[in-house]
Amino acid sequence: MKKLINDPDAFVDEMLEGLLLAHPDMLKAASADRRALVRADAPLAGRVGIVTGGGSGHLPVFLGYVGRGLCTGVAIGNVFSSPSAEQVLAATRACSGGSGVLYLYGNYGGDVLNFDLAADLAEADGIPTRTVLVTDDVASAPPERAADRRGIAGLFFAYKCAGAAAERGGTLDEVAGAATAAVAATRTMGVGLSPTILPSAGKPTFELGEGEMEIGIGIHGEPGVHRGQLESADRVTQRLVEAIGQDLGLRSGDRVAVLVNGLGATPLEELYVMYRRAHQLLEDLGVQVHRPYVGEFATSLEMAGASISVMRLDQELTALLDAPASSPFFRQ
Repeated sequence: MKKLINDPDAFVDEMLEGLLLAHPDMLKAASADRRALVRADAPLAGRVGIVTGGGSGHLPVFLGYVGRGLCTGVAIGNVFSSPSAEQVLAATRACSGGSGVLYLYGNYGGDVLNFDLAADLAEADGIPTRTVLVTDDVASAPPERAADRRGIAGLFFAYKCAGAAAERGGTLDEVAGAATAAVAATRTMGVGLSPTILPSAGKPTFELGEGEMEIGIGIHGEPGVHRGQLESADRVTQRLVEAIGQDLGLRSGDRVAVLVNGLGATPLEELYVMYRRAHQLLEDLGVQVHRPYVGEFATSLEMAGASISVMRLDQELTALLDAPASSPFFRQ
């Protein structure tokens, strides 16, 4: 695998340097090591701050959603590695406008440990925090253990809704409530077609045979729920939508937002082929698509594949989803 990198150990830091140079009007560093980034106008006095974070290698998640109507700050780890508690704390302090800080991130053990440590340190600084974990990956645990599920592309919907609640001046409890409602209403299922390669290792993170696919594979190469020969786009999309619909309990009359997400090496044209079929399947169920999103929202370096996320909407979630937002990677 050919990569446009220099020293693999400098990969993340050089990426962050480039990001800050490209978007100085939107982002600034909040720590000397530049592993904590915040909105250029942070902290926002009287507003709830939203801090996310996780390993690098998933752009636009996590740091791509720092901006107006989205997250206030982010802590950035090495590729597929958690940020430290100190980096989370640096982002927290820089995002604190006096109304508390929400921690909003995916349900991964290392991230949970370090964000919890940072929360204790922030409380000692007089900064109240709340935590909402995103758990949208249907394949990672059965419904009776939904709280154990991983957070993947559905993070986008949580950022969007919580960010809108914070932007309009909601309290810490209200912003956390918006995030919780978005997580409860969102499910995601994905398919992998080829592995990702860590810059520091130079070899695939998992093996997938020629002509094979894996349904439910995680964004770090975690095992899925089905491995077999590659099927047509329509059949793969049907597998994903049916699993999501069953888990979410979709029924005629529901309104939803749909996200078709590329994992890093899948052409946009193929994502639209999948969206076409997803829209048809939902329409056949009597489910109305209120707002579609198609593109790369949560990737895994150069992994080929895609995921589909569906969020069931009520009046409040619709208003939060429709609110304006902007970051270096997203504008609505």
